[in-house]
Amino acid sequence: MAKCRIEYPESFGVSLEKIGANINQVCDEALKAGGEVAENIVRSNLESAIGNTKTESRSTGELVESLGVSPVKTDKNGIINVKVGFSEPRRKQSSPKGKRSYYEATNAMIANVLEYGKHGQPARPFMAKSKRQAKRPVEETMSNVIDRELKKYT
Repeated sequence: MAKCRIEYPESFGVSLEKIGANINQVCDEALKAGGEVAENIVRSNLESAIGNTKTESRSTGELVESLGVSPVKTDKNGIINVKVGFSEPRRKQSSPKGKRSYYEATNAMIANVLEYGKHGQPARPFMAKSKRQAKRPVEETMSNVIDRELKKYT
């Protein structure tokens, strides 16, 4: 059986130890930066989807205002992530004509109608479009942040 022995400079080992101690901070910074890039792309696509109507828009701007990035969290599988989405609750509103009194539209419901449409309202997808558009810029931004943070420890 063949043997292989690899030795690396001591300074490299010290750098790896420093990085290992600060890896959570590096991941948090990268995820925050990537989340901000994704949020900007989703926001611009959402604004263009809302304004893209045949009749005058009845938008209150509340959906766009509720868009945000969650804090960095670890899920049940141990994956560290951030999420771009809509905060709740939405302001209280009166019931639409013909609906039950407990009806309240949430930001998620309104975003779903925009994304997929409904009877009499065509779909104006913005999330799927944003996902496609954001992939490369988010990866590049996160990679740049990781490289910048790792240079501090080498």
